[in-house]
Amino acid sequence: KTQELTAESQLNTTRSNYRRIIGSEPRNLAPGSPVDRFLPGTLQQAVDISLIENPNVTAAMYGIDVNFLTVKVNEGALLPTVNLQATAQEAYEQTLITQRSFNAGVAAQLTVPIYQGGAEYSLIRQSKENLAQQRLTLETTRDQSRASTVTAWGQLVAGKAQVISAQAQVTASEIALNGVREEAKAGQRTTLDVLNAQQALVNARVALVTAQHDRVVASYSVLQSVGRLSPQVLSLQTPTYDASVHYHQVRDSWAGMRTPDGR
Repeated sequence: KTQELTAESQLNTTRSNYRRIIGSEPRNLAPGSPVDRFLPGTLQQAVDISLIENPNVTAAMYGIDVNFLTVKVNEGALLPTVNLQATAQEAYEQTLITQRSFNAGVAAQLTVPIYQGGAEYSLIRQSKENLAQQRLTLETTRDQSRASTVTAWGQLVAGKAQVISAQAQVTASEIALNGVREEAKAGQRTTLDVLNAQQALVNARVALVTAQHDRVVASYSVLQSVGRLSPQVLSLQTPTYDASVHYHQVRDSWAGMRTPDGR
């Protein structure tokens, strides 16, 4: 009875988590299927893809670009600047003699920084050190991505083997249960022996379902580690967010507080 109550509690918790993540109550659920069709064929291919397409690796690569441009911006403080100013003035009937006058002028100023206390040089050195640090971060991120991919791939291989073993265990338990029942009919086994055989079969089926679950989760873990766990790859019937759409909606909005959806 205690095990039954514990199982019911876990079921209610799982339903609540499903509602929180999916947004609707679980209805007409079907067993999940692996996503092996989206996975690379070999472990080496999976590692090579993860070193490029893993989101963490991609973010680190963009971080290098940002730090490189920061170095160039800070170096720009040492470049000369040119200021060009043009003026024009026209006046009418300023005096009785001069009825109209027009003045125009152009001035150019060249500024060459020579020494400004060393702050600019210090900032450039700092930005270069940040760039070197970001490059080390990229290598560390790639090592982490490689490790997670190898781990997920190993779990997937082990999950496949576990499913085969669990299926064999279920088959053996079914054969054993049939044998015990026949022996019980002949008086060679007791009712307790039959119940024990039935319990062994139930345990084998539970182990099979657990192995199938772990095998599906492992396939998704590999897909995540290679950076391809996305609605586009899985062909999900759900709207996907495209940042470029929002950018084109607001890039010409020089004033105003209204968002593209009218808020």
